[in-house]
Amino acid sequence: MSHRDHGPGFIEPERFAQLRERRATDPGAVADAHAARTRRLVLGDNGRLFILAADHPARGALGVGDDPMAMADRYELLDRLALALSRPGVDGVLATADIIDDLALLGVLDDKVVVGSMNRGGLRGATFELDDRFTGYDIDGIVRDRLDFAKSLLRIDLQDPASVATIAATAAAVSAAAAAGVPIMIEPFMSSRRDGATVNELTTQAVITSVAIASGLGTSSAYTWMKLPVVDGMERVMAATTLPTLLLGGERADDAAATYASWKGALRLPGVRGLVVGRTLVYPPDGDVTRAVDTAAALVHEA
Repeated sequence: MSHRDHGPGFIEPERFAQLRERRATDPGAVADAHAARTRRLVLGDNGRLFILAADHPARGALGVGDDPMAMADRYELLDRLALALSRPGVDGVLATADIIDDLALLGVLDDKVVVGSMNRGGLRGATFELDDRFTGYDIDGIVRDRLDFAKSLLRIDLQDPASVATIAATAAAVSAAAAAGVPIMIEPFMSSRRDGATVNELTTQAVITSVAIASGLGTSSAYTWMKLPVVDGMERVMAATTLPTLLLGGERADDAAATYASWKGALRLPGVRGLVVGRTLVYPPDGDVTRAVDTAAALVHEA
C-alpha cells in the first residue's frame, strides 16, 4: 500500500517526489527554505496560539489510540500536518528537525510559528527514559534556522537519579534560550515507573509541583513558557505561575466532545494563551482532520 492509498491526500505525489529529489541532490535546499520562510509575531492580534505537535516519532512514540504504528507512514503524517496547517486559526507546528525540514521544503511554514523540539533521547519504554537527552534541536540550531520557539520535555521521578540530568540540561537550555532571546516552553511532569513504564502523575498537586520546579530553572525566566496538561483543579494550577501557558492536548480520547469541553473551560483561565495538540487532532477517531482542527482553533481563538 502506498502513502497515496490513505490519508487526506492534501499533498500531491509530485511534491513528495520533488522533496525526495531535493533531499538527495541538494541538501543546501533545506537552509534555503528556512531562510526564505516568511515569519510572523509569535502572538497574533488576539494574543492566542494554537500549535500542532508532531515531535512524538523522534522519541519512538508512533501509536495513536489502539494502533501502535499509526504515525509510522511519514508521507501520511506530512500530508495530515500540511492540511491542518492550511486551516484558519492554526498558528504553527512543533516538531523535530526532520519533520520541520520536510515541511519547510514543502513550503507550508510561511507565516507560521515554528517550534523546535529539543530533548527526544528519553525513548518511550527505555530503561533510560527519564535521562531525557537533548538529541533534537539546540538553541544554536533554532537560531540558525530562524525558528520561533523552543520546547523541552521535563519528566521528574523523585526515585530515579536519571531525572537530575534532565533537570540540569533543561536549566541550561532555558539559560541559552534567554540569552538568544528565544521563547522556550517547558512541558513538566512529576512521573513514576509502574510495571516498567513511565507514567505521568496528573493530579492537581503533582502538576503544581512540576510547575514550581520548572519555573525556577535557568538564569532567567524572561523567555520561559509553560506547557501543561489539563487536569482537575486547573484554577489552582494556573494560580501557581505568572508564566504564559499553553495547554497540552494529551492522548487521543474516544470522547471528543468531553475533550473539547475540558479545553474550553481551561482556555478561559488567566495566564492561558492557547493550546498545543498533536495526535488528538492530526489523527482524530473519525478521520476528519479538518473538522477536528477547526473545532480546536475556534476554541482557542474565541476563548
